[in-house]
Amino acid sequence: MEAILAQLIGGAAGGAAGGKVLKDSDLGNIGNLIAGAIGGVGGGQLLGALLGGTMGDTAAGFDIATFAGQLVGGGVAGAIVQVVVGLIKNKLLAAHT
Repeated sequence: MEAILAQLIGGAAGGAAGGKVLKDSDLGNIGNLIAGAIGGVGGGQLLGALLGGTMGDTAAGFDIATFAGQLVGGGVAGAIVQVVVGLIKNKLLAAHT
């Protein structure tokens, strides 16, 4: 559960940043957050499956380094998905006007 939460938060932050950095991909505040969060969770799950990582199986029950990795991974994936979705959406809207 902690992994998904970290990916969701990281993805939302990455999506918000991606929309502000690359103006052509901006979906608005809510759109950036949603696209980023979806990308963060999806990308984080994909990355975890590829790397075979698990979250928090330590004796203490919580691993801050793994949590930080999930947060950063979710942020990067969220930014990528937000930028791609934003560019496609905005190019399609521009083509119809």
